[in-house]
Formats: sequence, structure tokens, C-alpha cells
Amino acid sequence: MIKGETKSGFKYSIEEKRLDNYELLEVIGEIDENPVVAPKALNLLLGKEQAAALKEHVRDEDGIVPAAKMVEELGNIFQNQDQTKNS
Repeated sequence: MIKGETKSGFKYSIEEKRLDNYELLEVIGEIDENPVVAPKALNLLLGKEQAAALKEHVRDEDGIVPAAKMVEELGNIFQNQDQTKNS
């Protein structure tokens, strides 16, 4: 189990087998050209329950979940994993 926290304070845990998922690699490879696949990447990486919790974490006072903030959080999670691997 890999645990981490994004810059905004969202705490998450990822089962290592989720990182060894070919479908996740496919989605990650597509995310720069097609950001609409970000929700699929989040679900594959975090699972539906944690992905929903992340949405609630970034939801603003008007009830909107800013897309840019979700993509930023996803980027933080991947950066944290890279730092963990390099430590």
C-alpha cells in the first residue's frame, strides 16, 4: 500500500497492484492530448470511493468541482509516486 498527500491536503492510499495496470498506462498516455480521460485515470488509480472523496475535497462553495483542480490533484499524486520511487 502506498500512502500520500496532495499539496492541498488530500490524503490517499493506493494499492500497488493499481499502479501495475496496463489500462491505467493507456489512459495516462492519452491524458495530455485528451484531458477528458482524467476521471477514468482517477478511478483506475484511486478506486471509485477515493476518487469521489477527492471530488468532495476540491468542490468549491458553489458546489462546483473545478476540472483544473482535479487534474492538478492527479498530477500531485503522480509526482508523489515518482518521488517515492526515487527515494
